[in-house]
Amino acid sequence: MSEPTGLVDEASGSGDGDERRPEPDAGSGVLRVFGRQLKRFRVRAGLERHEFGALTGYSVSTIAAYEQGRRVPPPRFIDQADEVLDAGGVLQEMKEEVARAQYPAFFRDAARLEGEAVELHVYDTHLINGLLQTEEYARAVFTMRRPLLSDETIEERVAARLARQKIFSRLPMPTLSFVIEQSVVTRPLGGTYVMRGQLEQLLLCGQRRNVEIQIMPNARDEHAGLAGPFTLIETQDARRIAYVEVYKQSRLYTDRGTVRELEEQYGLLRAQALTPRESLALIEELLGET
Repeated sequence: MSEPTGLVDEASGSGDGDERRPEPDAGSGVLRVFGRQLKRFRVRAGLERHEFGALTGYSVSTIAAYEQGRRVPPPRFIDQADEVLDAGGVLQEMKEEVARAQYPAFFRDAARLEGEAVELHVYDTHLINGLLQTEEYARAVFTMRRPLLSDETIEERVAARLARQKIFSRLPMPTLSFVIEQSVVTRPLGGTYVMRGQLEQLLLCGQRRNVEIQIMPNARDEHAGLAGPFTLIETQDARRIAYVEVYKQSRLYTDRGTVRELEEQYGLLRAQALTPRESLALIEELLGET
């Protein structure tokens, strides 16, 4: 990633990829390269698509979509393909890049940095952050998105969102904190059942030793975050970066002045919000009412 004032791509806002822009071309870049390599190894092995599909458990149409770069193959398939086709690790070496293709184009750099972060601090105003979402809540969010996503794309995006949550089990443990507007945890996106599961998820995440969740009450008469949501990232090499989404664009800020401004805002937000213990008590209260 370059180090000017920021990296700008198309986006829209809800903190981590719930964009309102048209779908990026899923057949571009790394998916096309992977698809060509996959086909080359299949042909070299003397297998027709239906034969290869039978060996891996995938349909002919799915194999064709992978080879043509129209779908994102899951890691399990890549491992199987590499072994079945005797690719010598060539396909497996592309697994990480292929996985990033699951994300909207504008979020891929941020996803990479997020996965490498030693500290991550998030302020959310519209939705529960993707790192904290249940599968049902994430699916509801993507289903509501306009223009409509295809069922296939929804499932790919849900899988990608859940894959990001491996950050919680990573060692050494990163430091994670979240400030969430009270309106977010009282808005029953997806319905009562979905929201109940989401509140339970927040309680579980908030009990992790390396995670702090704070709720910003609606009743506060002072508020440092009126400009909208953002994420602060500190990398293993001590770089401090801010990720901000607004309508139709996202930006990674690397200049120290901008990042410092957002760090100051986040510090004030944490001071103005309920404490982590008070926040979990509020979530428990809301859960009892759901």
